[in-house]
Amino acid sequence: MKKTDVKIGGEYYAKVTNKKVVVRIDAENSSGGWDATNLSTNKKVRIKTAGRLQGPARTTATDGEPTQRVKKRVAKKKSDSPATEKKLSCVKAAIKVLEESSEPLNTQEMIAAMTDAGYWTSPGGKTPHATLYSAILRDLGKGNESRFVKTERGRFTVRS
Repeated sequence: MKKTDVKIGGEYYAKVTNKKVVVRIDAENSSGGWDATNLSTNKKVRIKTAGRLQGPARTTATDGEPTQRVKKRVAKKKSDSPATEKKLSCVKAAIKVLEESSEPLNTQEMIAAMTDAGYWTSPGGKTPHATLYSAILRDLGKGNESRFVKTERGRFTVRS
């Protein structure tokens, strides 16, 4: 919101202690901002900037009486088919590639194989191989429950 949009006596949605509440602006503060009242707790709060206000809570009707703000309904997105297959995560796609491979692979080879097979594509990251390497190392920290086995420096295979 802009400072010019704030009116004394108006009711606005505001972020107060990480909660969205309705406040009434009582007066302008001499140090800047506004003195307001939290309408759910009736406690005084100070709104330092207009950025904390998230819009009017109530609008006025033609006769000057405040009316409740109507919430808009959001239509749910419908999927094209109910049995659409979910995309694999990078790690799950790496496991699938390693299962199909006869030899250990490094992460760059895994990324190339995943992309070629259509299991997974990078969402635009510059170093997907480094992200995969980090995820594999975190998985290796699980010990015997890890899904990966490190065969040599930088090369991995799937635990059988």
